[in-house]
Amino acid sequence: MKPKLMEQVRDTIRAKNYSMRTEETYIYWILSFIRFHRMQHPNTMTEQHIRSYLGHLALQRHVAPATQKTALNAVVFLFKQVLQIDPGDFSDFHRASTASRKLPTVLTHEEVTALFRQLQGIPRLCAALMYGSGLRVMETVRLRVHDIDFDRLSVLVREGKGRKQRFTTLAPEICPLLTAQVNLVRSLYNLDAMRSDWDGVYLPYSLDKKYPNAPFELGWQYLFPTDNYSIDPRSGKKRRHHINTSTVQKAVKIAVRNAEIRKPATCHSLRHSFATHLLERGADIRTIQSQLGHTDVKTTEIYTHVINRGGHAVRSPLSDLKLGQ
Repeated sequence: MKPKLMEQVRDTIRAKNYSMRTEETYIYWILSFIRFHRMQHPNTMTEQHIRSYLGHLALQRHVAPATQKTALNAVVFLFKQVLQIDPGDFSDFHRASTASRKLPTVLTHEEVTALFRQLQGIPRLCAALMYGSGLRVMETVRLRVHDIDFDRLSVLVREGKGRKQRFTTLAPEICPLLTAQVNLVRSLYNLDAMRSDWDGVYLPYSLDKKYPNAPFELGWQYLFPTDNYSIDPRSGKKRRHHINTSTVQKAVKIAVRNAEIRKPATCHSLRHSFATHLLERGADIRTIQSQLGHTDVKTTEIYTHVINRGGHAVRSPLSDLKLGQ
């Protein structure tokens, strides 16, 4: 296979302003598809090739339905958008089976407290946003300065899953820490603005073309920027990016161990705990759905199963009787 094809894939993805993560994901699955067919060029393939690959993912690799769907989207993108070829009807492919859904890992209030005692600095503030506002770790590190509304006590998630935006709650208890973080960003921003080789912050969806001054405005700077500059792999521009998700994930993993929490807790467990604890406090399921950014309320309803499990979740009617001894 000539490398020209993958360059064409990248150019098409970038022309459509897809994110860097989407580009990496599509490249991975397209290469996987071509390697599965022993480096045969896709313009010589038919719907049977697509069907057999998807079947391989389901039957041999035992991937999850969501993973198979991602691979399918990448392959269809290759045929329709890059090669301008109709992939044909392959709708009868073997679909990955949906395993019984595991209940999410949820921490108790005591465990959350113990976890926070083991965190400090930026990871602690990120964890506070994940637990206090129900953010995903990627949503947290991608926050911009003006996404925090101190007056309305809300957080605007601009780059949520599936490019969806939403507002979620902001705990007033962390506002002083966030104010200090904004002041830190302002100090870095003032230093950056003095440099002639600074190209401003990255903006998604080609917003920098519509608002050319935005990359150089304080409000658009990342709330959790890196200490050092990096070169944008697409544009070659010198920027200050946001911290990596792994920085927060590693800190939380260590904190879980040091807090002697026996559950397989991760950053996402803080988001699960946010939803579960809201439900326990009497919050409406639709409100929680909105806060989490779920498209389907059925996704949110998993937390009703969490609070109903275990003997302590159900109060026996015998407890209401005064039977005496």
